Amino acid sequence: MLPLVEIPDIVQHYAPFFASVFSPEAFAQFQRYVSGLIVSENKTVDGINRLFVIDVRNQSSLNRWLNESPFSVAALNRCRLALLGSLAGTALKAKGVLSLDDTLLTHYGEHFEKIAYLYDSSRGCYAWAHNLVNLHYSDDQTDYPINFKLWEPAEADAVEAGLKEAGIPLRESKYALKQSAPKKWHTYLMGLWRRPQHRPQVQKLYRSKLLIGEELLSQFFSEHPHLKLPVTFDNWYTQPAFCRFLDKRLKVPYVGTLAGDERVKVAQGEIPVEELEHHLRHQHHQALYRGDPPLFRKLSITYKGQKETYYSYCKTHRIHNFGKQRLVLNHQEADLSDAATFFISNQLNWQAGGITRIRRHRWPVEVYHEEGKAEGLDQYQVRDFDAIYRHIALVALTYSLLRAVSHDKVLLHKLQHSIETKLGGSAASWCRHTQAQALWSLASFIATALSQGQTLSEVMKPLVTAVAY
Repeated sequence: MLPLVEIPDIVQHYAPFFASVFSPEAFAQFQRYVSGLIVSENKTVDGINRLFVIDVRNQSSLNRWLNESPFSVAALNRCRLALLGSLAGTALKAKGVLSLDDTLLTHYGEHFEKIAYLYDSSRGCYAWAHNLVNLHYSDDQTDYPINFKLWEPAEADAVEAGLKEAGIPLRESKYALKQSAPKKWHTYLMGLWRRPQHRPQVQKLYRSKLLIGEELLSQFFSEHPHLKLPVTFDNWYTQPAFCRFLDKRLKVPYVGTLAGDERVKVAQGEIPVEELEHHLRHQHHQALYRGDPPLFRKLSITYKGQKETYYSYCKTHRIHNFGKQRLVLNHQEADLSDAATFFISNQLNWQAGGITRIRRHRWPVEVYHEEGKAEGLDQYQVRDFDAIYRHIALVALTYSLLRAVSHDKVLLHKLQHSIETKLGGSAASWCRHTQAQALWSLASFIATALSQGQTLSEVMKPLVTAVAY
């Protein structure tokens, strides 16, 4: 643990953007918490509180601030996005891309409000977790979270009562499951809910991840009506109803990801898209042998300033349940020996290069989930659901500050002057730089105290006490 003797420059520089969200006392706690998220290896309330060795406070005050402070997460988010919008490098751009994805915030134990036992595909097992749905922005200069919402598990009794009130009949033979097989009863209720889920009376009973995604996107485009950014997502979100919502309701372009077993219409009927790719690959090699034009054409895109090459097939096809879609099949190897990826778009005049570039900008949300967890996204110990929301909002803010600094000439000059290290561009590198600055401040603090006549023992006692806690 590296003790802090002052608030880091990054936090001091950007804190005024958020002063309106907090009372004066809460504002001081806000700066301490964000400082801890950047510097501390232990992102819990106790770990963050113990960093501060000069302005020492009881851990309960910081815990109370996170659990009981009435500050608005929505207001904090607005200030965060206003800060990012004030810098040319992080402002929203016409060639930007929105991506939608979710991640599990896993915990050992079930003693957290609204936690659920969910399947973790990365580990191949079930775990207690909250599920965080993120709307993320990316362009070639930057990326950061736009908004987020925690998924909440459905309550069987509330869904049952709501379905009855909405006039949706329940089969008498299923009621025995309430006692004999509660999980099957829950599955039965959610099956009944799914078909009429867009009816307002039914929709309010439970918010699926798809509905949460619709809410986040609706809010974004209502706040930015003239900015029709494309939306991209993985195969879980590539579902017919969600794609129709984007196309017909929001009227925005999208690039989705097809699973290999999705069916595409051909002259002989419908076949899985992976089977279509197999046939096209075979025809491609035959065309090359004959000296004819290839079916998979070489293309290059620029992503984050780097050139990338793909071999792509692009044509409009009718996809089962999706209707007409622009279909792109991509390989990265010239001989097509690698596994193909399958993308669709509602923009039937788009070419493979544009669709591939947009889909490539889905990757930063994955990076945010990984780096965000390193910065404490899933390291909370608070149990209250609202406190968990506040913690996640503060991690998103911290990540955004670390993204902003690379594009802030005033702050960059100050940081370069304060400590002569090579300035990096990633969030992780700015965390390390801030830790280095904290080390320099600590050394300066010790040197100043010694020059004023204090003994080394006197100077080091509170520092050693904090570290050896």
